[in-house]
Amino acid sequence: MAANNEQSEIRYLNPVSVDVKKKKYCRFKKSGIKYVDYKDGEFLKKFLNEQGKILPRRLTGTSQKYQKKVAQAVKRARHLAILPFVTDMMK
Repeated sequence: MAANNEQSEIRYLNPVSVDVKKKKYCRFKKSGIKYVDYKDGEFLKKFLNEQGKILPRRLTGTSQKYQKKVAQAVKRARHLAILPFVTDMMK
């Protein structure tokens, strides 16, 4: 009986599940978008977090060229009150 208890108490470490991350891509290059419209607030919300801050390239996968255009469009939309400067919960 002692041998059975010892065997039942032995626990093996489960392998850590490794998440397969998707390859990040620039949605502008993939869709062929040349111009980022600052008047389209719903589209620009995809590049903002809950507080209204612009998400970095490393999270969105946007290329540097289009990240600059997105940032400029968000700033223009904020100036025209299409997007808020600061918010509690945007999404």
